Amino acid sequence: MSAPTATPSPARHPIVRTLRAAPASIALVAILLVVGVAGGGLWTPAIEQDWFAAIAYGLPALEEGRWWTPITGTFFVASPWVYVPTLLSVAGMVFVEMRRGSRVAMLYFGFGQLFAIFAAAAFLMIGQLLPWPWAQELAQVLDVGPSGGTMACIAAAVGLFAAPWRQRGWVIVFVYAAISLFLLGELADVEHAFAIALVLMVDRSFRIQRTTIREQRLIAFVGILALGVIQILTLLLPTDGPFGPTAPLEGPWLDVAIDAAVILLVARGLRLGRRWAWVLTLIWSAVNLLLALTLVVLFVIAPADMHETYGDPDVSFATSVLWALFFVYLLMVRRAFRARRGKRLGTAAGASSDEVKNLIRADGGGTLSWMATWEGLRYLRTGEGIVPFQERLGVAIALADPLGPAASIPASVEEFVRRTEGEGLIPCFFSCGTPTRDAMPAGWRSLVIADDTIVDLEGLAFTGKSWSYVRQALNRGARDGMTFRLTTLGAEPWGVRQQLRAISESWVGDKGLPEMRFTLGTLQEAEDPEVRLALAISPSGDVDGFLSWLPVFGPGGVHRGWTLDLMRRRDGGFGPVMEYLIGSSARDFAEEGAEVMSLSGAPLAHEARPEEGVIAQLLGQLSQSLEPVYGFRSLHRFKTKFNPRYEPIHLLYRDEGDLTRIAAGLTRAFLPDATLRQFAAAGVDMIRRD
Repeated sequence: MSAPTATPSPARHPIVRTLRAAPASIALVAILLVVGVAGGGLWTPAIEQDWFAAIAYGLPALEEGRWWTPITGTFFVASPWVYVPTLLSVAGMVFVEMRRGSRVAMLYFGFGQLFAIFAAAAFLMIGQLLPWPWAQELAQVLDVGPSGGTMACIAAAVGLFAAPWRQRGWVIVFVYAAISLFLLGELADVEHAFAIALVLMVDRSFRIQRTTIREQRLIAFVGILALGVIQILTLLLPTDGPFGPTAPLEGPWLDVAIDAAVILLVARGLRLGRRWAWVLTLIWSAVNLLLALTLVVLFVIAPADMHETYGDPDVSFATSVLWALFFVYLLMVRRAFRARRGKRLGTAAGASSDEVKNLIRADGGGTLSWMATWEGLRYLRTGEGIVPFQERLGVAIALADPLGPAASIPASVEEFVRRTEGEGLIPCFFSCGTPTRDAMPAGWRSLVIADDTIVDLEGLAFTGKSWSYVRQALNRGARDGMTFRLTTLGAEPWGVRQQLRAISESWVGDKGLPEMRFTLGTLQEAEDPEVRLALAISPSGDVDGFLSWLPVFGPGGVHRGWTLDLMRRRDGGFGPVMEYLIGSSARDFAEEGAEVMSLSGAPLAHEARPEEGVIAQLLGQLSQSLEPVYGFRSLHRFKTKFNPRYEPIHLLYRDEGDLTRIAAGLTRAFLPDATLRQFAAAGVDMIRRD
């Protein structure tokens, strides 16, 4: 009899957990719905109800002595359709409550709501005394709803985000507040602005000058695009903000067109930290501000003539205020914009491949370090060390661990990140080991992308059931007259080299995509005299398969072992040729005194780890999609025949916002010669196989 299936405890259900963790937020939702049913606000706009004036808050209610309205008006909603965004906005309070407790969440909501109501009323009380039609009109408006409190909770929730999402969240909040205030200009928009200002004063989580250079550039990029969007919207849509109402297509369209052209010119330069873009944006911000001041003077001197020749200046005044704020921001983060176009990173005083080889021999390296000597890599000197990397599509991809003494790795990582970010590039470390992972900057993410499969050679003996596959391959090779030879490509005669090329070209020709590069070598890399070849020769003299092995050095020039690179076999040849070649290589390396033999790692294929999240799951799906073309997972399973131990291989990156660009850069690094047609054909082939 099978055991009964365990029923999940109700307490473990996500909804139950949320209810228990956020009782105050759930109570607020319940009160809003109950009041909506009792007052009929769920189907009839509150403003049309007879009791609206008695419960709504605003400057008129306070002036007439209805002191209770900031409380009563909080739990009503203006219109039935407004219930949807209102209830959704409670999510910010839920987040705060789950992170900091019910008391803190209620304080943020309560004080945020009351401060927004009273601050807006005080602001409008002063504003109506001025010749300011917008303030005078808004000072007579009544309103209901909890949006001031929920906006305060949303801002508080953003302050709890982890860096760098905290600053990005604040930018989104600011852009929303600016657009709603300057384009809509309703009483609720004023209250939202004051609620956000309150949270900024309380939690102080928005500190521009403490953010990274990358974040300062990103905020500038998003900010100037938002400026452009606001100007275009004010031109196309009717607005009624603090600077007066506007009609569609009646604004200063020439000013907007020129501003849009400048924004398109400098936006990418700001994102890359270019000095010229920063200078040009400062100048243009000053021009906008001077234009607004000039218009103020001219409209005071000759208002009738200016209205006739220029039109309505309201939009120009509003956008000039935003340009002025942006001007101040650029001055605050001026150190982030020092990147100038010049020599490519790593070319000035760059190291040669021979210097890199000498450094690896002197200080040692990991199992993938010899790949740093391959063609196509550039080298950034970092004091005692060198970081090999490729620049692809705006991404600086450091390969494996920084070279040099082990103690220099943290400094090399820091210098590489600083220099690449200074050039406007996205830095990442690909296929690095645990020492580099431990030295990554604070706030960076790490992701296991493969497992380095290590075979310890000391005392190696192919005994026991776990080595049965290898023993069978070695025994069958001896029976079938196979010959094993460790050699170098340059030492082999012309006929053997031609066979190796024919085998490799045949293997590549079966793929929908070209031979992969970057961390996967070719026969060109095997021409290095320090790279050894393992050949399986049939009795007829044909090469049935071959491997290439990269040297692995320890400190002081000690030759620790070998790393597997190329694996190729001839169709129709000796069946278990790969097991035969790897087993024979391991035996000979052990006899030579080598300590380890790395079978390297199959990209996107590794042992599952419970701590891995959504990004790792997506990479797993990508690996499954590429399986018909490159067989990464099959290769990983094959290597388990040799009883290896696993060491994780990492991808280090700043945050998830970089992953799209990193993926594109890695794709081009692995397949530098692939065309769009080949990518498309490979995709169609994978779909057909699925």
